[in-house]
Amino acid sequence: MMTITARHVIAPLLLALSGLAVAASDAGNLGALRGHMALEQDPAPARIEDPLKDQGIQDREYIHQPPLIPHQVRDYEVDLKVNQCLSCHGWKNAASRNAPRVSPTHYENRDGLTLSDISPRRYFCQQCHVPQTGAAPLVENTFTPVESLR
Repeated sequence: MMTITARHVIAPLLLALSGLAVAASDAGNLGALRGHMALEQDPAPARIEDPLKDQGIQDREYIHQPPLIPHQVRDYEVDLKVNQCLSCHGWKNAASRNAPRVSPTHYENRDGLTLSDISPRRYFCQQCHVPQTGAAPLVENTFTPVESLR
């Protein structure tokens, strides 16, 4: 039977506290997409370039990738009462607006039952769909599309 002594408790505690002290001293100098700016500083907001217009629908890079938005959406009203995206992409108006219809999957709840209106979990479009842009990648990568989508 092992008896717990003060050494068994204090040594790991001191080790943990020394690690926290090192982490705390370096916390304001984290290198990230924001550079080496201290965490308490707010960077100047970045101006996102206007989306590539009239480029047509962009190819998808992987299966189930949400389609990109090929037009400007700045100042679109999407809140609990209004979803401006649906004024063109809802099933009622899509044909007359020459816009793609919202996928039928957006009318299903999480149990797979079909609803008469957009599912609340699919209502805020820009959670998944983003405007296409010509911006350079923020992080270098070697991603290649799924072979079947080439």
